[in-house]
Amino acid sequence: MNNTFYIVIDIAQDTHNVDFSQINQNSSQTMRRNLANTQALLSYQVEPTFVTTGTVVPIGGVMNQTEVLALMATPEWSDPNPPE
Repeated sequence: MNNTFYIVIDIAQDTHNVDFSQINQNSSQTMRRNLANTQALLSYQVEPTFVTTGTVVPIGGVMNQTEVLALMATPEWSDPNPPE
């Protein structure tokens, strides 16, 4: 069983409030970003305080692995026609 949880944040509004010591990514440079470069995916095992306090409000709520894989397959996150 995968005990990793995922959230999407608004890059411009929330990145400066992320405490990278509390999540699996170690900097803003290692966040998975959507194709428009407006949202980023964060993952963690224990809910970070910046989420529990409401400092960062996830877009769409907390996701499990199945849900995040479905999100990553959408055209907003993966180019449907990648270059060859």
